[in-house]
Amino acid sequence: MPIDFDTVIDRRGTSCLKYDFAVERGYPQGILPFWVADMDFSTPQPVIAELTRRVQHGIFGYTDPKESYKQTIVDWMTEHHDWTPSTKALTITPGVVFALATAVRCFTKPGDAVLLQQPVYYPFSEVIRQNGRQLVNSPLVLKDGHYEIDFADFEDKIVKNNVKLFLLCSPHNPAGRVWTREELLRIASICLKRDVLIVSDEIHEEFVRPGFRHTVLASLSPEIAAQTITCTSPSKTFNLAGLQISNIFIENDELRKRFRAEISAAGYSQPNALGLFAAQAAYAEGGSWLKELLAYIEGNYKKTKAFLAEKMPKVTLIEPEGTYLLWLDFSAYGLSDEELDDIIINDANLWLDSGHIFGKAGRGFQRLNIACPWSTLQNGLEHLAKAFENR
Repeated sequence: MPIDFDTVIDRRGTSCLKYDFAVERGYPQGILPFWVADMDFSTPQPVIAELTRRVQHGIFGYTDPKESYKQTIVDWMTEHHDWTPSTKALTITPGVVFALATAVRCFTKPGDAVLLQQPVYYPFSEVIRQNGRQLVNSPLVLKDGHYEIDFADFEDKIVKNNVKLFLLCSPHNPAGRVWTREELLRIASICLKRDVLIVSDEIHEEFVRPGFRHTVLASLSPEIAAQTITCTSPSKTFNLAGLQISNIFIENDELRKRFRAEISAAGYSQPNALGLFAAQAAYAEGGSWLKELLAYIEGNYKKTKAFLAEKMPKVTLIEPEGTYLLWLDFSAYGLSDEELDDIIINDANLWLDSGHIFGKAGRGFQRLNIACPWSTLQNGLEHLAKAFENR
């Protein structure tokens, strides 16, 4: 039977960050949230069944992954991404952002330069600055509604700033780019030549639209794999963020040893017990659910695109190649970031992610999460259109 993604599940009253913390974060009570990147869909039934089985056992002591867990993750990567990392390469962290921050502390010193490509997921900037490192930006170039990499600038910034570490977002959030094999090879070749370690955040790797294909950076060659930390997680794919489980692959033995030592120094050891069981069940039995989910999100995208074209033609939708996050350009309205936020929050009663938090290149943009029942999304879009109908 087809999976029901249309039913609205009330998440309020569950200490849900998306719905229950508006006031604490300075937003009006009852605002409609489309900001944080989690989904308003139930996780796959096999995951729920496995969690139920484990909860009924009643004991939740220290837990570590068995070899079967590692092999399940590797099998998924092999089947879905033509990439077979070694099981020994796997290190578990409570999240990808935790892994990014760990890599920054581990492989750079205070004051060292770390490179990113804005507009980009804002925790990238936070883990650089909050750890006392120098943020170096090689901005993506928006050309004819499509973001591209300025490779000359990319290498120039590395050389001039003596960059030690590069944070890659692949697929890219919020630009929606699914980098081609050729683009990734050019990035990697520059980093190899300049001895720059790459931390590749591939958390959105399953969310790729028809006609596009995600390439795992570390799959390109053994040399690239040896200089790459690959960050993956079931949190986006199967809506498991609250179970705090991420799978980080480091093929280079020395880098992996150092990374694990940094994790230990932070006081983290055994992972979330329920997260382990949920992740293994998801990767082992969640494939068919994911296939239907992707089809549903594609439908949401097409409906949203049509809605905006009809009701809000001044908004430019950056055509996404991946993720379930839409990057919307409101600059045609001629508003400041503060004015734009005020209309969206107080007139439309919507909580989106403001573009400026992704870097200067995000000014005039807003990020919209479409991973929810269409009725929820349609309601939000109608609020948005009404707020801008006379502007």
